[in-house]
Amino acid sequence: MPNEIEENSVLENSGKKKWITCAILLLVNLLNYIDRYTIVGTMTRLATYFEINDKDQGLLQTVFIVFYMIFAPLFGYLGDRYNRKMLMISGISVWILAVFASSFCGEKHFLLFLLCRGIVGIGEASYSTIAPTVLSDLFSGALRSRVLMMFYFAIPVGSGLGFMVGSWISLATDSWQWGVRFSPIIGIACLLLMFTLLEEPVRGACDGARQSGDDASWWDDCKYLYSVKSFFMVTAASIAALFSIGAMSWWTPKFLGYSYALIERIPKTPADEETRIATIFGIITCMSGILGVATGSVLSRAWRDGRSIFKNHASEKADVYICAYSMFIALPFLFFSILSAEYSMNLCLVLIYFAIMSMCMNWAVNVDVLMYVVVANRRASALAVQTMLAHMFGDASSPYLIGMLSDSFRGDDESNVARFFALQKALYLPTFLLVIAGAFYLAATFYVETDRREALFQMDAPDAYRDPNDPEDMDSLLPEVVEGREEQPAQIIHTMTHSGESTIDENDIEKLPSDDEDTDELINESNSIQKPLPRIPRKSGGADAENEAYLSDETDEWDVQKREEEDGEDGEVL
Repeated sequence: MPNEIEENSVLENSGKKKWITCAILLLVNLLNYIDRYTIVGTMTRLATYFEINDKDQGLLQTVFIVFYMIFAPLFGYLGDRYNRKMLMISGISVWILAVFASSFCGEKHFLLFLLCRGIVGIGEASYSTIAPTVLSDLFSGALRSRVLMMFYFAIPVGSGLGFMVGSWISLATDSWQWGVRFSPIIGIACLLLMFTLLEEPVRGACDGARQSGDDASWWDDCKYLYSVKSFFMVTAASIAALFSIGAMSWWTPKFLGYSYALIERIPKTPADEETRIATIFGIITCMSGILGVATGSVLSRAWRDGRSIFKNHASEKADVYICAYSMFIALPFLFFSILSAEYSMNLCLVLIYFAIMSMCMNWAVNVDVLMYVVVANRRASALAVQTMLAHMFGDASSPYLIGMLSDSFRGDDESNVARFFALQKALYLPTFLLVIAGAFYLAATFYVETDRREALFQMDAPDAYRDPNDPEDMDSLLPEVVEGREEQPAQIIHTMTHSGESTIDENDIEKLPSDDEDTDELINESNSIQKPLPRIPRKSGGADAENEAYLSDETDEWDVQKREEEDGEDGEVL
């Protein structure tokens, strides 16, 4: 009893530590995205302070993402081989220092401000590439999908809070600097929590993997990832999706400000109205993002398991199907939201809500796919490579490209009307990229099943997935309920002869309950169609041997039958 109590106590403590670690990682991820978009909430004051145009404003996000994507592969490589807790703590410390330093840059030091924003990307790269792999080693199966769903709530929620907090604080203090300093102050508290409470699990433990880290080089990791076709397709889709999401996240508040001035026929949107627009957009981003991430995760899991509306339609490809359909659903909403902005800002906001919700459906599901098509000791590298490529060609370049296109379309016209229509034309480009993203996700459906099983094979891990629609799955062939009489085995009683050997008498065998008249009729019909095979006799032997036991070819039971002794038989078992 004491041992059982001690074991239960250890398991309970282990479970508590697991959820504490999960909560800390979720909080830090939320703070990451708040910090990333507080600068958007302060953009009007920031642009005035440094006297920069649309292209330079887009360059702020581009520099941040360039540093982020360069260092993501490095942290991914280290995260597969060294202590992940210390790597994350080191990166977040760099991030806090860089954000504080950026808020002290002077008016003539825009390039120094750009450099500080780039260093912030280094800190965030350390966390974003490693934290999902820690969660994947803490949880498995459906629980892992739900935890990743909560982890990626941080993208829409953090982005929305970043818009709101940045605009509120900069308006209240009449300073963009304090709008930027908010997130590192909270970051110090998160850093202390990571030092004291964060636990690091064993890599691949929740998958039952018998595989540990190896001494393979970074090039070996890349060659392995290139061989996983579904990883290649999903990464290509992520690039196109992030291009669209990055461009809209960066430019939508500015675009809505131009829309307000156009509809109200005023030369410039007032500062308090810009704050109100940023707040509304932040709320929309939070609400639609939460619903989108949750909807995508719930639908993909229900489809995989063949539950709810997907009953009898279970599929291992459900995750990539959901990702593809989310891109195609978002396309018309995004297109018409941009088109309607010149007529009604309220209609534009409603359409943006559904566009963001649809685009967010793939966030957690995309990473979940990555976690089960790649072996455990290369997951951080896989996430790092995908992060590097997706940001390099996605949201690192899209804000700058959209800003450059807007300036090109506008020319030298500085009016609000010219700015609105120039930015409107530029924003049609992200809608086209959604088509490409959906196409690559559909292409991944041809490979995801094979790659998942190959990863399990290489890890020597069990396959927990059971497809109820697969006829080769023997478990699915078992009837759920069997009605009728329960059969009992025949009871055979052996009697001893004077010679000490057992004999079998026909009265000693109890018939099976199923051996009724219906069974006899079936056997007779079978005998009339096909001549039965010869029955093999089994004699009991001995002086009094008169009984022979025969193995019935119909029932596989021993029958006893009186027969005359045949000449030449010596009682041996034939």
